[in-house]
Amino acid sequence: MTAIDTVLVPIHRAGWPFIAGFAVVSLLLGLLVAAPLGWLGLLLTAWCIYFFRDPERVTPTREGLVVSPADGRVTMIVPAVPPPELGMGPEQRTRISIFLNVFNVHVNRVPADGTVVAAEYHPGAFLNAALDKASDLNERMAVRQRLPDGREIAYVQIAGLVARRIICTLKPGQAVKAGERFGLIRFGSRTDVYLPDGAVPQVCVGQLAIGGETVLADLNSAEPQRLGEVRP
Repeated sequence: MTAIDTVLVPIHRAGWPFIAGFAVVSLLLGLLVAAPLGWLGLLLTAWCIYFFRDPERVTPTREGLVVSPADGRVTMIVPAVPPPELGMGPEQRTRISIFLNVFNVHVNRVPADGTVVAAEYHPGAFLNAALDKASDLNERMAVRQRLPDGREIAYVQIAGLVARRIICTLKPGQAVKAGERFGLIRFGSRTDVYLPDGAVPQVCVGQLAIGGETVLADLNSAEPQRLGEVRP
């Protein structure tokens, strides 16, 4: 991979209508209103292109690995009950929450190999996705997936303050592989991952995760939970 390849990355097809709209408005503002507004619109168009980028990722493929479904910062690792619409029972599981700001890649990727058991949309509010209560109150798309060994995980796309559209292409019965693209959230959001009972997270709160690459947990490892600290 060359340096230019890291800059000129593909654009997700869901972004092209927005990019075209920003570009047309920028042109009209510059020609009909004032040139400075046109330049401002051009800057926003560039941001829109950047937002919808869809770079290739190298996904670890060893059995038992659960990789991050999204780019962003790990904001919480807490015990929590999966969304009730998934029918996974009242028992708490370890939940890893990843917050995506408006500069992160927003294309979501499947965390592990397996089969989709359920994919359920739940309408809701548009609170700050960084808040714990966003998992319960915000609009979301929740996926329940069975792994090859019979264990199950869940992952949830959660809308945020400015997110108004969740795209998820997964259907019940669909076979999936880790790292495959499955959706996108516009424009700032959060993704939760619920691990199987007894699974230990291998990321720390505050750590930056890369969708399709960062290992959140190794279900076949006895390694204790990793600790982390900010060092100068």
